[in-house]
Amino acid sequence: MSTAKSILIKLIDQIPESQIPEVIDFIMFLKNKSDKQVFKDLVCASESSIGFWDNDIDDEVWNNV
Repeated sequence: MSTAKSILIKLIDQIPESQIPEVIDFIMFLKNKSDKQVFKDLVCASESSIGFWDNDIDDEVWNNV
């Protein structure tokens, strides 16, 4: 286990039980923030490939499907 995680666990062990939900909320906030960035990166990657399909030949083919 990394030093940072060990310190975090020790700190969590030291705080009152009543503050644990706040810590959980903050950790979930950080996780969601990270997940949103991953999603944004995927959207950007997919949008960059859309230009490949945006052409008159493919449009005509798909219009006749």
